[in-house]
Amino acid sequence: MADIVNLKRVRKAKARSEKESVAAANRTKHGVAKPVRDLARAREEKSKHDIDVHRLTDDE
Repeated sequence: MADIVNLKRVRKAKARSEKESVAAANRTKHGVAKPVRDLARAREEKSKHDIDVHRLTDDE
């Protein structure tokens, strides 16, 4: 005898697993911890500042 399968449950479970895999991909793609983000911002500002210090004229 075959097992009885509730198709509605199977579809919902499949949708949940697909949704979770998409969410996991988005977390890895877009999710960056705040300390890492702050460090990147600080490094970018420092590099801009270092370049601005060496300018000969203010052409802004």
